[in-house]
Amino acid sequence: MRLLRALPAMAFLVVFGTAATASATTMEDIMERGTLRVAVQTQGPPISFVDANGERAGLAVEIVRNMAEDMGVELELQDYSWQGLIPALLSGKADLIAADMTPTPKRATQLLFTEPIFFTEIIAFANEDKGYSHWEDLKQEGATIGAPEASTYAAAADIKLPDLTMKEYQGGTAATAQAVSSGRVDAGISDSGTIKAFLEDYPEFEVLEGTLRKEPLSFATRPDSVHLLMFMDNYIRFTEHSGQLGELLDYWWNSQDWEEDH
Repeated sequence: MRLLRALPAMAFLVVFGTAATASATTMEDIMERGTLRVAVQTQGPPISFVDANGERAGLAVEIVRNMAEDMGVELELQDYSWQGLIPALLSGKADLIAADMTPTPKRATQLLFTEPIFFTEIIAFANEDKGYSHWEDLKQEGATIGAPEASTYAAAADIKLPDLTMKEYQGGTAATAQAVSSGRVDAGISDSGTIKAFLEDYPEFEVLEGTLRKEPLSFATRPDSVHLLMFMDNYIRFTEHSGQLGELLDYWWNSQDWEEDH
């Protein structure tokens, strides 16, 4: 009987030990190869983009650049469309995703998300000549709205504006902004930080009053990368308390100062 009672505990130790070994694999691989491989969006200012000098820049890029330096490894940035980020991570091509990704329950069935790096507000925007002032003004028969494909922006619009015709675009907010500007849709959905990057190029745009939803934004890694996840959570807290994260957010997310420099 003592042996039988001991079996569950022994099984637990075996499973736990196996999981602990597996969870350290990604971090061990990073340190052994001397390179942190990060999947980022091809076009997603101010989070990740190629600037006027042909250099990769943005909030997420600067965070992981500092992270790699503090780890003592080189940084390898891999460019993907929004739809390609998760497959690149799960296939093992990248160690983590550094993007403005919302840790939704569905995504969390596939990925491990860090604690929120910051929060954003989902908003609506339209051409000034449309005459809208608040996002609720979009509740009109026959109105159409655009959003990046497979985004939480589109999900928020489906909940708040279920009777509108939704059109989703590959290419993120950039493609959505083009659709709004050309009149292919009556309004677009984005977040408060990202849309600021397009207001200079589209002076005809007006950000509508009100917030459809407030969302956390996080980085992500694979389910077997627990050590890396714990490291990233610790890094977020460390840079938050040191003031470094706040400085990056003020520059990249809460202002347009970066546009003059990039």
